[in-house]
Amino acid sequence: MFTIKASKRDLDKKLDDLRKSGEIPAVFYGEGKTTTSITLSSIEFKKIWREAGESSAVKISTPDGDIDVLIHEVQVDPVTDEPIHVDFLAIDMKKKITVKVPLEFTGISNAVKSGTGNLVKVLHEIEIEALPKDLPHNIAVDISKLQTLADNIFVSDIKLPIGVVAITHMTDVVASIIEQVEEKEEIVAPVDLSAIEVEKKGKKEEEATEETVTSPKEEKAEKK
Repeated sequence: MFTIKASKRDLDKKLDDLRKSGEIPAVFYGEGKTTTSITLSSIEFKKIWREAGESSAVKISTPDGDIDVLIHEVQVDPVTDEPIHVDFLAIDMKKKITVKVPLEFTGISNAVKSGTGNLVKVLHEIEIEALPKDLPHNIAVDISKLQTLADNIFVSDIKLPIGVVAITHMTDVVASIIEQVEEKEEIVAPVDLSAIEVEKKGKKEEEATEETVTSPKEEKAEKK
């Protein structure tokens, strides 16, 4: 089980100063726990977040004791993509919980390899139920079953870890193959340069004619 140390947050300290010192403001709540503000090491949290994700149980070690939690929500900076605040959901390790777990597609599909079609990932996560200790970080989906355009992978085809039950409907399609369609090359008509030259020549001759022809009124005006 993943463990991370935390300290009670000094609410008088500015959040920007807290983050500049390498800490992340956070809060935990749920399962009979009073909402509590804490701080975490930015480096330690990012490592736990990368390995545990939001579906694996994490133990927060505080001065008042250990708290079993899930990473419930992470706010990130829109520019740097760095985590700037974390919500933890306190859980009871003896009670089953329902969470969404990401799918990891593995293997090679002969339908894709042969160029017959393209892989379509219909689902990227499924909902499961399990005790916190049995929650997987992700669930593998073997796409080698996809041999032809008629093949599909359903939720019922996924091999789940012991103690894990799928809540997502068993008949839901997880992945399939669609026919690969070749893009037709757009045919561009050749440019007729001779026609352009003739048109330009005609315009020049017309302009020259207009310059040499002078109306009677203009002639009288010039004599005056």
